[in-house]
Amino acid sequence: MTDGSDAFFAEWDRRGPSARRSVERAGLLVRALDAGTAGTPVLTVVGSKGKGTAATYASAALAAAGYRVVTVTSPALRRERERIRVDGAAISDTDLARLGERIRDATRRLPERRSGAGYLSPSGLFTIAGVLHARAVGADVIVLEAGMGGVSDEVSLFAPDVVAMTEVFAEHVGVLGDSPAEIAANKAGVTAATTSAVVSLPQSPPVTEAIATTVAARTHDRVKPEVIGPSGLPEAVLPAAYGRRNAELGCAAAERLLDAVGRPQPSPDRLHRVLSSVRLPGRLSWHRLPGTTILIDSAIDRSGAATALAEAYARWGGVDHVLVCLPDHKDVAGVIAELADLPVTYVRLPEYRHLRFTHPLPPHWTVMDDTQLTRERLASLGERIVGLGTVYFTARLLDLLNAETEHLFEA
Repeated sequence: MTDGSDAFFAEWDRRGPSARRSVERAGLLVRALDAGTAGTPVLTVVGSKGKGTAATYASAALAAAGYRVVTVTSPALRRERERIRVDGAAISDTDLARLGERIRDATRRLPERRSGAGYLSPSGLFTIAGVLHARAVGADVIVLEAGMGGVSDEVSLFAPDVVAMTEVFAEHVGVLGDSPAEIAANKAGVTAATTSAVVSLPQSPPVTEAIATTVAARTHDRVKPEVIGPSGLPEAVLPAAYGRRNAELGCAAAERLLDAVGRPQPSPDRLHRVLSSVRLPGRLSWHRLPGTTILIDSAIDRSGAATALAEAYARWGGVDHVLVCLPDHKDVAGVIAELADLPVTYVRLPEYRHLRFTHPLPPHWTVMDDTQLTRERLASLGERIVGLGTVYFTARLLDLLNAETEHLFEA
């Protein structure tokens, strides 16, 4: 690492082949750092997809109310410091280096990690660092996006005042649970005894029941999950397609948090102004190279690919080429079916050795490693290109295109 983030990846880089993250070890680190939230309200976003959108819009709505908001999301768009933001703006290299030193020093004081034992995960360490930074800058509220799971994620170390749940589906089966309902119970498990509200997008009946049962147990029947419908916000201040629901969820969660702490809601004019400034790079975002326009979306299943193609056809009437990067645990088969006979290049990410790219592919697809992808290669694929896949890949495209990712909204 050359950006000061090496401390966040130290144990992950040394993990064994079967080792898993250790939330318990992360809890020891929180105590070593005295990194509690100390009365600062916390809004936590969990779910299978769309968490970043919900967290960004919740943060924007809270900033519109006059709050100073620290937001932690995962993974980064282009630079690791983008995982921690203040009022939508990424922290500086200096801030990241300072936080990394605190993480490194505190980790040295922990019991030595035995071979094969659980490790401190990068996303968990950025969560802890974000809470530390919130204290340093005097944040009024903290918005945390779960990396994976809920009770099994480091966000569970910080009791949320409000929980927002995006759609839950069968992702990470066998890791978080053996069914969407079990996965939902894990994610809803982030709810604490002090949580005042849990807001959710509509879910399947088994998932709805699992969320309700988990929340009831965590809050001693004090809190009932609230399903969020259309917000009534103008379409112009919300993202396109499926992102709209997640944005509305984030805004609803922010509204519940303001109610919980007795803070006035922002005026409609100010709320609309701030929401109108939100940018979501890598989520149905449009970018240009000379002679080429590129639609980038972090679609990981067939429905996401279909949505992105629909947006492309609506603007262009056709697509010249599609870049796809999906590891084996994503819906590779569904995306293959959706792309049908379109010209496709499948991109692998050899740097991420925890991801496997072995799914059988159509014979007409081109296959390449991301190191072979250049601006010139991208432009040679046509005038109308769609880039789809895991956030690690969309981040690679955004970096290649030098996309603006420093500021997600203007408060």
